[in-house]
Amino acid sequence: MSTILQVEGLSKRFGKVVTADDLGFTVERGRALGIVGPNGAGKSTLLSLITGVLPPDAGRIVFDGHDITRASAGHRSELGIARTFQIPRPFTTMTVFENVYVGAAFGGRTGGQAGYEATVEALEITGLQDLANQPAGTLRLLDRKRLELARALATRPELILLDEIAGGLTEKELPPLIDMLQGLRQAGVTLVWIEHIVHALLAVVDDLMCLAFGTILASGDPQEVMASPEVIEVYLGSTFDLEGSAS
Repeated sequence: MSTILQVEGLSKRFGKVVTADDLGFTVERGRALGIVGPNGAGKSTLLSLITGVLPPDAGRIVFDGHDITRASAGHRSELGIARTFQIPRPFTTMTVFENVYVGAAFGGRTGGQAGYEATVEALEITGLQDLANQPAGTLRLLDRKRLELARALATRPELILLDEIAGGLTEKELPPLIDMLQGLRQAGVTLVWIEHIVHALLAVVDDLMCLAFGTILASGDPQEVMASPEVIEVYLGSTFDLEGSAS
């Protein structure tokens, strides 16, 4: 198994607020890393640093053997990094198909027939093929989440960064999402997933990392990380049931 993502000494601050403080970790190809932490821990900032939306103040990011620390967001997408956002913002007046094709054509730089094929494949994986001609603005939240994932998949990435993709979903809506993510893992796609719905996260990830105040509080086996007294105190603030409830 090879390392697909390597983060070394990554730091970022906004004035006096430190959102990443000398972060260092690796992600192995084909595995799924989950990230938890309290609000303001620097989780979304970390994804923005990896995708090139934000430049780091210090440190290095290596993806698939390429030093991408100063690479543009577009170049990182071309190399195989895709991201979903916590709040889906599709082009509401365009159809589902058109939204996904935009991802293929502009995110993956794959237009024409190849872009069409990538779009169809992404719709099939996310179960949106029957909604392909529906305006994106009419979709319910679960299908908007599926569309967000489909747009990322249309770039044919090797690494997908997921920012609270389960957020806002009901308990009945979670199993189809979990099944999709498990299917991506089986297909060899590497995942880095930020999530507050911990029991959904634990159903998919191989490894878990807890961030707090821009630093890594704990990392390793998911069950051990969630049982860590430091994680319980800083993140959960209470005793925690690994099935997903706190008391």
